Amino acid sequence: MNDQPDLVIFDCDGVLVDSEPISIAVLIELVAGIGFELPEQAAYERFLGKSMASICTALGEDPGIAVTEAHLEAMRSALYARFRRDLRPIEGIAETIGKLAMPCCVASSSQPERIALSLEVTGLLDQLAPHIFSATMVENGKPAPDLFLHAAAAMGVDPTNCLVVEDSAPGVEAAKRAGMRVFAFTGGSHAAQFDLHARVAALEPDLIFDNMRQLPALLGTRT
Repeated sequence: MNDQPDLVIFDCDGVLVDSEPISIAVLIELVAGIGFELPEQAAYERFLGKSMASICTALGEDPGIAVTEAHLEAMRSALYARFRRDLRPIEGIAETIGKLAMPCCVASSSQPERIALSLEVTGLLDQLAPHIFSATMVENGKPAPDLFLHAAAAMGVDPTNCLVVEDSAPGVEAAKRAGMRVFAFTGGSHAAQFDLHARVAALEPDLIFDNMRQLPALLGTRT
């Protein structure tokens, strides 16, 4: 069935930029620096798709782990330095955005400066600015639907005519709660080791795909 959306909403981390392994590595280093061990698998399970602030809040609820504002700032500083050095776009994403026949925007759990940096160092900022929305703009972050609903309203599109591209369980859940179609992208470099396909499949997105170059042809797909 050919049913093109009026707006495509992209998550940023793991969808536009291949940032998740970098973010998890920095998080593990932070936790080690305050005297605790955070296994990589546990870090992905607990924190994929979450903002740095919400991650630090969650860590602070663990017995014995005291995460301060200074820790949060140190983690952001280390992360931004790694992004400038190592961050790469998801393969094929620039080409894909250029082929879209409808408007698109970004809706990410990250802070605005992190989103802008991610898109700038990967060469995507000019294609997507100024339509960039952060969870800092709404009361509740993913898995609440607030951010996607905010993005749709700002872009002047009914939520039912939006399609979200997400890579995390909180993001897929947020899109479904917003009444939007959602495609789960499993082509990031973290997907295989995290068994991302099985995790997002459990939430029954409209479609799961792992090659970003396929997206323009898939946009008319409704299940």
